[in-house]
Amino acid sequence: MAILLQVNNLKKEYGGQKIFSGLSFAVSEKQKIGVIGRNGAGKSTLFKIICDQEEADDGELIIGKDTHIGYLKQNEKFQENETAFEYLERLSAKPEWQIKKLAAKFELDNEKLNLAAEALSGGWRMRLKLTGMLLKEPNLFLLDEPSNYLDLSTILLLEDFLRSYRGSFMIISHDREFLKQTCEETLEISSTGCYHYPGNIESYLSFKEQKLSTLVKANDSLDRQQQHLQEFVDRFRSKASKAKQAQAVIRKISKLENKRITIEHQAGITRINIPTVTKKKNTVLKMKNLSIGYGNKIIVEGINIDCQAGEKVALLGLNGQGKSTLIKTLNHQIKPLAGSFHWMSDSRIAYHSQEEMEKLKGKDQAGEYLRKIASGDVKTEAVLKMAGDFLFKDEELKKPISVLSGGEKSRLLLAGILLSKPDVLILDEPTCHLDFETTEALGLALNKYNGSVLFASHDRTFCSLVATDIIEIKNGYAKKRYEEYEEYVSHLEKELLKKPEIFIPEEIKNNASIRYQQIKDRQKRIRQLEKELEKLQQKKKELMEYFLENYSNYDQEKNLELEKVKEGIWNSEEEWIKLSAENEAN
Repeated sequence: MAILLQVNNLKKEYGGQKIFSGLSFAVSEKQKIGVIGRNGAGKSTLFKIICDQEEADDGELIIGKDTHIGYLKQNEKFQENETAFEYLERLSAKPEWQIKKLAAKFELDNEKLNLAAEALSGGWRMRLKLTGMLLKEPNLFLLDEPSNYLDLSTILLLEDFLRSYRGSFMIISHDREFLKQTCEETLEISSTGCYHYPGNIESYLSFKEQKLSTLVKANDSLDRQQQHLQEFVDRFRSKASKAKQAQAVIRKISKLENKRITIEHQAGITRINIPTVTKKKNTVLKMKNLSIGYGNKIIVEGINIDCQAGEKVALLGLNGQGKSTLIKTLNHQIKPLAGSFHWMSDSRIAYHSQEEMEKLKGKDQAGEYLRKIASGDVKTEAVLKMAGDFLFKDEELKKPISVLSGGEKSRLLLAGILLSKPDVLILDEPTCHLDFETTEALGLALNKYNGSVLFASHDRTFCSLVATDIIEIKNGYAKKRYEEYEEYVSHLEKELLKKPEIFIPEEIKNNASIRYQQIKDRQKRIRQLEKELEKLQQKKKELMEYFLENYSNYDQEKNLELEKVKEGIWNSEEEWIKLSAENEAN
């Protein structure tokens, strides 16, 4: 199998801080690889290096001569007044029928393809860009955290496409379910290198847990041996007759220490404990004839929904349908356009979003910020434990907020609001900057949390762990769905994967059908010619052997037969070359 990409001992640093080193792996044809690793391990940096957007500090990156890499750009530009179809045509130079066939897989019908690309909502623009990338027919494409940008419907459609995709891909994702549904292999990246496992995410995590258990047991065994030997040293070190033996034992202890295995991260041990709040009863949120939007534009209207105390409500729907608008309205950032909403009078509400994250500024260190924001009755040990759960330990706690990355600010904000002991949590895509281990730990913690949660997330693992109730926003309306989250996803998937009928003009359809039939006929004739040539070549070989054995006897009949065979070979080869060239052109 041809190698598409070879990475040898790749190294990258930022400002003297090592991101990764010793990174070595290869990607061959038809490999479907999920890329995982802790925050800051360098996954996105690796993709940028592969796509020539950044340079490695050391090591070698070899891209095969026949490798065509596709990379989903978040900042893809559309031309002024360009329709969605014109964008795809410009990008791919493919015929109309081929463009519409692939666009249909992502529900881009004729109506949407005829709209201006810029006029499409964020979710549909992402589907358009995805279609554009795939129309270029890369044999290796890279997706970096697709669930951060794609809504649930698009993710389900993408999964369906990827399952039947014949090329190779690498996907960075913190969505465990997405990786499970699409990837057959797993590549974990860490600061010291990477590990390529020939199995999906579930089997890899199981293997990793078993391996971790073995390493922990090995270290425990070393501890017991060292303790036993140390007792001998402590007992006989001061005795002259045993001094040499004691020194030998000390050297043995040192050798045992060298056998100790460093465990970078003990997978699966993260446990987030949210401080307990007073459990409330009755209705925590009442929305009455609520209409939301911006200016005079109504996005969702006539919302009549009550949420009970203790419910964990998932807001679901396509991107651009109004989930974030509803969240901002309920957080008093946007005024309702009509109707009203009311929170329980003594509710303490905490809010996590991209905007709140960007407000985090100042010279306070991360640890100081958490201690200030934590409720007064939360002990220091609990603050440090929460900080550690969100990857703030030792030196990270001393970092000023002003120098934190976007991901670090998001995690710090999450840790802070959980420590502040709110009654209600409003969360807009809270898992965007979390690895899946922390995502699952947060999901489990919120499941046990005795306050109320209203959240929007595309991460199915997180949603299935947290959601007790669903509000679906669709086509300008919001309603409660009285079903389990897994049932909702299953129904949505069945609905989405009904093959859509896309209207293709009869002329294009007929021309495409004629071309397809012509190609099939040529391929059939080529196969016939190849069989005929094989027989003719064999006949020629037999006749030539006859002439070699009977060189003194002239046989006119066999001579004429040989000339006829040669003419047949010539004509068949000419026809084969012509038909093969025509098929290549089409």
